[in-house]
Amino acid sequence: MELPFTVDAVSNICCKVVKNVLESSTKKQIKYSSTILKVPRISLRPEMGCFVQFTGDYNGLAVMNFSANAAMEIYRSYMVAMGIDEKELAKEYTSSEVPDSIGEIVNQIMGQLMRMVESKLDLRAFCGQPKALSLNNSIILTIDSEFNEENRRLSFTISGHRFYVELAMESSTLIPMKQ
Repeated sequence: MELPFTVDAVSNICCKVVKNVLESSTKKQIKYSSTILKVPRISLRPEMGCFVQFTGDYNGLAVMNFSANAAMEIYRSYMVAMGIDEKELAKEYTSSEVPDSIGEIVNQIMGQLMRMVESKLDLRAFCGQPKALSLNNSIILTIDSEFNEENRRLSFTISGHRFYVELAMESSTLIPMKQ
């Protein structure tokens, strides 16, 4: 029996990982949509985007996009949960502390995602250091693959603010082996 495309299996795991990591690190409730969107391409979008490539048994690219409000909510909650006084926090999403913190959180998400995929699917991949930046315009990203890519968008909410994870992976199918 064939399983769904790899990107769908990874997307499903990703929803759970993002929820777990962010709830743990921000002490806020995170909700995700029960629907995964198939999209024609992925991109970094204003106002804050973070991207990271992963390679190994499966290859792809993950992008997280935040409105300024969502980025600030995650940043503030993360820092306060670590014991930082709210008076010491950055006031604008364009302050260097905000993308630095978002990048660290995405690094935690990707680390747990890679471990969960390996645990559930017995496939291993590694990722580089995520890069987060403030944006005024969208930037379309693609993976360098000789195969078609599959793209998905996952929708999340924190304190009423939406943010998104977009995944691009080589088009492939998981086929369980009998042992």
